[in-house]
Amino acid sequence: MGDISLPVHAGCIRDLLGAVCRMGHHRYKWPSGIALSRRVGEVVTLGQYDGDMNVAYDEKKFVEMVLYVADRLQDDCAGGATKLNKVLFFAEFTHLRRHHQAISGCEFQKLAHGPAPRQLLPARRQLIDSGAAELVEEDFLGRPQHRLVPTREANLDVFTDDELKTIEDVLTQLAGMTGTQVSELSHQEPGWRLTEVGETIPFSTAFLDYQQVQTPTSERLSKSVAERYGFETTR
Repeated sequence: MGDISLPVHAGCIRDLLGAVCRMGHHRYKWPSGIALSRRVGEVVTLGQYDGDMNVAYDEKKFVEMVLYVADRLQDDCAGGATKLNKVLFFAEFTHLRRHHQAISGCEFQKLAHGPAPRQLLPARRQLIDSGAAELVEEDFLGRPQHRLVPTREANLDVFTDDELKTIEDVLTQLAGMTGTQVSELSHQEPGWRLTEVGETIPFSTAFLDYQQVQTPTSERLSKSVAERYGFETTR
């Protein structure tokens, strides 16, 4: 499918954001990777989103972020690769929702067990090769768990105070959860639900609401919004 442009007019943003997740999982054709602009009067192009967000990738910052999160997970018995991936995801998307900019701008792809950073393996290899971290295999409930163990402290000077606060908030809110639990939580994110395995999760999906229970009223409103803005309905 090629790119599809939708005109966004004043007053429609809230309607689209409120109804779009229901469209994706009920009776509306939803092109994966759709991006919605938060600015009025623009044209939105599927597969693209620049808008007013800063999502440029910063490799140095991402490497230090991986090292810092891995260090903070050392006392977490479930702090292996799965949980590391999910903390990175929730930190980036939480910061987007709060500040309209990413922390490192790392790109996330949909995998069966939840979002994962595309740049994680190169970053992890860089940390291991430079002697900044080691990869250790542990036993977690009789199953292997791979944990990144830092051998130096992360350089926190690359982060702003707001970025560090977001990372700490996410670590605190996910504390005590297993890798399976944080994976299931990430599956509720619209970006994971609206993409196919292997596809990139658009940053713009950070602003979509969680899927809601469909009622006759919400179904009627969703259909009205779909017809108003040109979404194709299927039955």
